[in-house]
Amino acid sequence: MAVWRPPERIKYAPLAAPWPSASQIEQSLLFQPIMVGSQRLGSRTWVPAMVPWRASEDGEVTPAVLKWYERFAQGRPAALVVEATGVRDVASGPLLRISDDRFLPGLQQLTECVRRASNGETKLFIQIIDFLSIRRRPPPEKYFERFLRVTPRHRDFLQMQDSDEAAVRAKLAALSASQMEQALTARELEALRQGFRERVTDIHVPAVRDLPATLPAVFAAAAARARSAGFDGVELHFAHAYTMASFLSALNTRTDGYGGTREQRVRLPLEVYAAVRAAVGSAFPVGCRMLAEDCIESGSTVEDTEYFAERFANAGMDFISLSRGGKFEDASQPKIGEAAYPYTGRSGYECMPSYYSDAKGPFGRNVDASMRIRSKVRQAGFTTPIVLTGGIHHFNQAEQALQSGAADIVGLARQALADPDWFAKVRSGRGGQVRLCLYTNYCEALDQRHREVTCELWDRSNLDEPGVMLSADGKRRLVPP
Repeated sequence: MAVWRPPERIKYAPLAAPWPSASQIEQSLLFQPIMVGSQRLGSRTWVPAMVPWRASEDGEVTPAVLKWYERFAQGRPAALVVEATGVRDVASGPLLRISDDRFLPGLQQLTECVRRASNGETKLFIQIIDFLSIRRRPPPEKYFERFLRVTPRHRDFLQMQDSDEAAVRAKLAALSASQMEQALTARELEALRQGFRERVTDIHVPAVRDLPATLPAVFAAAAARARSAGFDGVELHFAHAYTMASFLSALNTRTDGYGGTREQRVRLPLEVYAAVRAAVGSAFPVGCRMLAEDCIESGSTVEDTEYFAERFANAGMDFISLSRGGKFEDASQPKIGEAAYPYTGRSGYECMPSYYSDAKGPFGRNVDASMRIRSKVRQAGFTTPIVLTGGIHHFNQAEQALQSGAADIVGLARQALADPDWFAKVRSGRGGQVRLCLYTNYCEALDQRHREVTCELWDRSNLDEPGVMLSADGKRRLVPP
């Protein structure tokens, strides 16, 4: 499906600047330790959660999952966050789950694997997520034959009050595009053109209405399993297009006390956090991944996030990791038979900008917002570490962000995928050997198609290497050399 790009299409290259020597690194802030709750990180480096599409169809850890995280751990980042892992026991394809005790053996293997590979230097967090239902875009004929619920509104528009339902469906299917826009509601049109998508505002649906009653316990049980499996902490997924971010969003207009004002929108996230904290105790680090900005029309702004971050810090969260955008509301239209992907619109670009950009450029687009949010938290008297992510690939960018007060920890996602050894190389004064990310978003295109995520800088190298693990089509290696 089409992906939004800035119309300016200014081409950028990775930062060309000298790398520091090992002695200079010793004086840097990036490689100084920091406490995240009870955990001491050996540096201020962080690999954010990335979904690699390597779990089993049942959500289990596989050998490919182990190899993926083992390779990141060998590069010795201070913290590594495991991909978004489902808290509810619902089918979700090759995405990890932590919704039942049956997943514990595999997750325990994962924690042990990372601990061995990093010699205990890398702390392993797991990101836990809830998401609502989304369906593929249907063929129009199927939508009108099976999925659309015929209502009096449709009959009145067609003047077919007494006709049988099959005739009404056939007549609706034959309407022109402009007529259809009059006959169908906005949600019905969306279901036809994008695929049906649940919203947190669908309180006429009992399961959605009851989310405030059910989710705290579900997240708490998942976090308790994470602690049992040996993880060093939990990251609550409050970002992007998913359930908890949707409660925080300014688009949340629920009228049951969990939507509308900032105070009401933050209510369920705080209740989820409180339940998780009660389940895992005060010594187990718990933080969240949240959006600095929704980056959509009428969505949440930096001012909203300043408020939310202060509330989370006051509640006792051990860290706040900031992303931006990545919403369904402005996603591109998917092909028939495919589901909408929340990183294809303008907000998706803000989340994962590519090397074709605007005057602001693709690197560090979250720095200004992060500085404001961190400043607000500090002014309120809290020292909660703020994790900055987004287009950072060079030591100078990371160090400047820390020195300027924009963040306390810096996360590298696509750059870590391009070269998991970035951390070890830079720390030892070998930054010139780093394989720099080109920000072509080759990896994002694979993610969009739900294919195993790899990097074009290494996935065709040495395919005949003994023991190399290959993709399903046999054309790409799955682990960096």
